[in-house]
Amino acid sequence: MLEAALGFNLYAFFLVFSRLGTAMMLFPGFGEAQVSPRIRLGIALGVSLVVLPVVAPALPALAANPLALGFALMAEIFVGFFLGSVVRFMMSAIQVAGAIIATETGLANAMVPEMSQGGQVAIATNFLMILALVLLFSADLHHVMLRGVVNSYATFPPGALPPVDDFSSAISRLVGKSFLVGFQMAAPLVVLGMLLSIGMGVLSRLMPQIQVFFLVIPLQVTLGMLVLAAALGTVMGWFIQSLGDVLAEISVVQ
Repeated sequence: MLEAALGFNLYAFFLVFSRLGTAMMLFPGFGEAQVSPRIRLGIALGVSLVVLPVVAPALPALAANPLALGFALMAEIFVGFFLGSVVRFMMSAIQVAGAIIATETGLANAMVPEMSQGGQVAIATNFLMILALVLLFSADLHHVMLRGVVNSYATFPPGALPPVDDFSSAISRLVGKSFLVGFQMAAPLVVLGMLLSIGMGVLSRLMPQIQVFFLVIPLQVTLGMLVLAAALGTVMGWFIQSLGDVLAEISVVQ
């Protein structure tokens, strides 16, 4: 009797850890490359232990054979991967906005190591990513992310086959939404870039002997920084609002 109870508790814990741990490995702030894997694992194990009593009534009975056990664990990992990808795709809006802003301000070649997944990105992208993470935790959106995983047990019952078609449709919509949000964030700099390009074209036609490119580049960088500084509060507020809307959708029990 005791062995059966311990076996079920261990099975239930690993079911919860499979979904929540996979999601947390992709959540911004928790799953960044700079965070030690041991710290990430410790946080995931601790949160799974806290969440276990809350979702225990929704968990299925102990699997009768290793094949059923493996299927249940893989299904939970798949659901966790989807939930984490939802937030990660929305965070990619920062990369879209940063790339556009860097191009419009003439700083596209100023590359720095990326803070999230490694590689090289424009310095504007890295700055916006750090600022977005600070605002995310300041606005307590990490609580909404975790609540979304807990509430997902009512929408996606453990041990059942995940709705792959619905997941694919949701990911497709999120990719489009993240690109749209990123472009909207960079809209002030896009307008500035268009005005400067028109001015360069007019000036080159009026005075062909002037090296317009070398004349405008310092002005482009200076005006770009000023416009970005003036619009930064509105830009990041729009991103946090868009991210909060997506997180609210996944955190509400359907």
